Amino acid sequence: MATLRPPPLPGPIRVSINARKILIGFAILFALVGIFSGIYQVPANSVAVVQRFGGYLRTAPPGLHFKLPWGIDSATIVEVQRQQKLEFGTATRGATNFYQYTDYDEQQKEKNMVTGDLNAVLVEWEVQYHVEDPVAYTFNFREPLATLRDLAEAVMREVVGDRTVDEVLTIGRQEMEQKALERLRGLVDGLKMGLRIDLIQLGNVNPPAMVKASFNEVNSAQQEKESAINQASGEYNRVVPRARGEAVQKISAAEGYAAKRINEAEGDATRFNALLTEYKKAPEVTKKRMYLETMGEILPTVPGKIILDEKASSFLPLLNLRQPAPQKPQPPAASR
Repeated sequence: MATLRPPPLPGPIRVSINARKILIGFAILFALVGIFSGIYQVPANSVAVVQRFGGYLRTAPPGLHFKLPWGIDSATIVEVQRQQKLEFGTATRGATNFYQYTDYDEQQKEKNMVTGDLNAVLVEWEVQYHVEDPVAYTFNFREPLATLRDLAEAVMREVVGDRTVDEVLTIGRQEMEQKALERLRGLVDGLKMGLRIDLIQLGNVNPPAMVKASFNEVNSAQQEKESAINQASGEYNRVVPRARGEAVQKISAAEGYAAKRINEAEGDATRFNALLTEYKKAPEVTKKRMYLETMGEILPTVPGKIILDEKASSFLPLLNLRQPAPQKPQPPAASR
């Protein structure tokens, strides 16, 4: 019986390693990584705040730039040409700004406020801003947008707390926006946050849901009151000026009639005095003239006059010689 022998073991494998090539490869890789990590691009609407070992170095404009790699230099991109906004009590989904809005529970807390007359209201608003100083924005505050949110909420609560619920819900919106803008802009400038507040705009301002129906009834009653007042004012403005005009017209007519009667009376008195003077000078002549003038006025108004001589011995009545106007001949009746 034949015995089995194990196969012979292989001999040692010799690998030739070139340390120089390895070092050259690492050097090339190191250089490539350094070059690519040192190149950065700044978008058209932004600038880059470049820092060296954490300290400010320069501000790079838009374009392609190079910085020292391996953490020696770092660049923080800051958008300076775009207007941004923070929303309070509401949210526009899909925003790229992490600080633009908060979650739902925080939104409910943000918009719950108390007015100066101790009434509750729900206020939604937004703050529009842009970065004015990128260096101050980068270095002065660790979380500038979180700080801005806190300041904006504090300012709005202060403005709402200084006004009544009627002002907040109705007539005071524009004045509240302007006051909050001035207040927040003053705080941001004083703290040198590097931001510029462009606009504060109020959104929905409503009473709480549990008392909304009562507020709506009150507003409806106020609107009806204003409508009634306006209607009464319109009727007053329509009737009163017309009555005043009619009164002035009647007074003017009465004054004119009085002046006419006075002038006529004075004229009659002057004429009577003139006749009296002439009568005293020549009574017979004046009397005859007055008689003739009077008859000249009366006779033309008397129809069928007959004038006789006082010396006539008899009276011969005269026939009415007036011939009636000829009548137009009637057309003959049509024969049947």
